[in-house]
Amino acid sequence: MVAVEVPPIEVRGVELPRGETAIIVVDMQNDFVRREGKLYVPSAESTVKPIIELLDRARSLGVRVIYTQDWHMRNDPEFRIWGEHALAGTWGAEIIEELRPLPDDFIVRKLRYDAFFGTSLDYFLRVNGLRNLVIVGTVANICVLHTAGSAALNWYNVVLPMDGVSALTDFDLYSTLRQVSFLYKGTITRTTDIKFT
Repeated sequence: MVAVEVPPIEVRGVELPRGETAIIVVDMQNDFVRREGKLYVPSAESTVKPIIELLDRARSLGVRVIYTQDWHMRNDPEFRIWGEHALAGTWGAEIIEELRPLPDDFIVRKLRYDAFFGTSLDYFLRVNGLRNLVIVGTVANICVLHTAGSAALNWYNVVLPMDGVSALTDFDLYSTLRQVSFLYKGTITRTTDIKFT
């Protein structure tokens, strides 16, 4: 086994203007969060409470909430990699009950890891003047990372609360934190250390 040292990652509080900020909840769906799901991520369950508390605070201040929903058709080529999951219209593709979107929330059904790819997400953000994106959800080094990467490359300010993101392994989680902070110049924080002004 090879030991890999995790480079230092700065974790700090952040203040964000509520009118220019959105929270993106990535793929908190039954297939990923529930034990009986097809691609269960064991640590995803521990992020539910911090995400709920963050959303409650944000919504009370008028911060927009966006959900991504992995949404695949039968015979999707991605199933060659991961097996069938998040099949459109099934229980596994539904967002978990505790995080059920509210009527004013925006839902992005995505076909690939990146929530910007082939969707109206960028249009929605620009039309609403949203420049700061707090990204939570699962899986850290897959859909969270690819969405954060596209956001940064489109010049959005990316904020990643480490207690609101889950991965299959610690390595995957820490490599995501490193990539977001080092490569995309995002802010690594905790859900409790985000202040909306």
